[in-house]
Amino acid sequence: MAAGFGAGRGGYPRRVTWTPSQQGQQSRQERQEREHQQELFRFLEERFACAQACTECARSCAVRASLVDPDGTEQQELARRKGIMCAEVCDATCRVLSEENRQDEDGIRVQLEWCRTVCLETAHVFDAYPGAEEAAAACRACARACTTFLGTLR
Repeated sequence: MAAGFGAGRGGYPRRVTWTPSQQGQQSRQERQEREHQQELFRFLEERFACAQACTECARSCAVRASLVDPDGTEQQELARRKGIMCAEVCDATCRVLSEENRQDEDGIRVQLEWCRTVCLETAHVFDAYPGAEEAAAACRACARACTTFLGTLR
């Protein structure tokens, strides 16, 4: 009998077979891993979409506020103040969403809820201000994006 690696029938079989329970466990693990990856992709997509909506809203509100006469009527002053505040809150929210996990989930949630509230209030004020329809729509889109992203947080 020859000695060496090819000698005899001992050792591991040439082909390893899986038992049905091992195959089921492996497919379950693979399925869980795929679901986790899909959840992560959804989270990142929603986070990015929210940051984009915040950026657009901040831009629209800043432009709208700059077009309002600072010495105008009380309604104009309200639109100007709300526009400035919304631009600042949306800018801050975008920065929070752009950071690499530097803020905990509760902090992100509070920021998103604040942004959503300010955006909806600002949209309501802009509704009463002629020519501010585009800015009001941007505010509502941002509020929707914040709501959607809040839904991905646990």
